[in-house]
Amino acid sequence: MEAGLRTPLLDFFRRGEVARDVRLLAAQGAIAPRPLEQLGLLMLLSSDADEEIRETSEQTLRRIPDDLIGGFIARSDVPTELRDFFVKRGIVLSGTPLADLEAPLVDNDDAEYGADDAEDGDKGSVTQRLAAMTVPEKVRAAMKGTREMRNILIRDSNKLVALAVLSCPKVNDSEIEAYARMGSVGEDVLRTIGQTRAWLKNYGVVLGLVKNSKTPVTMSLTLLNRLNEGDVRRLVTDRNVSEALRRAAKKKLRGTAE
Repeated sequence: MEAGLRTPLLDFFRRGEVARDVRLLAAQGAIAPRPLEQLGLLMLLSSDADEEIRETSEQTLRRIPDDLIGGFIARSDVPTELRDFFVKRGIVLSGTPLADLEAPLVDNDDAEYGADDAEDGDKGSVTQRLAAMTVPEKVRAAMKGTREMRNILIRDSNKLVALAVLSCPKVNDSEIEAYARMGSVGEDVLRTIGQTRAWLKNYGVVLGLVKNSKTPVTMSLTLLNRLNEGDVRRLVTDRNVSEALRRAAKKKLRGTAE
């Protein structure tokens, strides 16, 4: 797969940076991101160097109805690489593309995580539960766990775990805005948010990224142009941002005044 189908999660798998146990879970359909990423993962794993992983991914692909795949790959936002892969497997493009889908096409994770709207329990117990998990279990929790779990796992030191949160079908704009403001998340998380056009439509996300000292300076400077004059003016005196960003804010204000 080339540039047509690239996400941080898929790139981890493509670069060979994912342990066998996590790859096997993905091949089984137990890691359940949005449909585009899930089909991309199964496509990659169908040619994995490990025979068991290849066979498992093939079995999982056969569990997905052909007409469902045909409807999905008929969408205009599906990269050519992915569409061609399934057409070569005999999948017929549907004349009626599927509407937007968030839920995975196959989900083989039976673990119970609780619901987002029932998070009144002890935060400490959630932290302890996550701390006792292995990396594969954390990846699964990042995809299917509660909002509180995502809020903790987005700050995990393991990049795959943190980025898996951003692939969770349940994550919403308000969560992404909160992540953009966090000083405790990794640079890879902020970079991914800043490179996702859908999330940049939210002004709060843009502002959070610009003001976050962990955001790469080049990204902050680019996003500065999206801020309103009031927020640019406040950046000039904000000691929590880089000197380069403060200078750029001053320059932008001068240009506006001229």
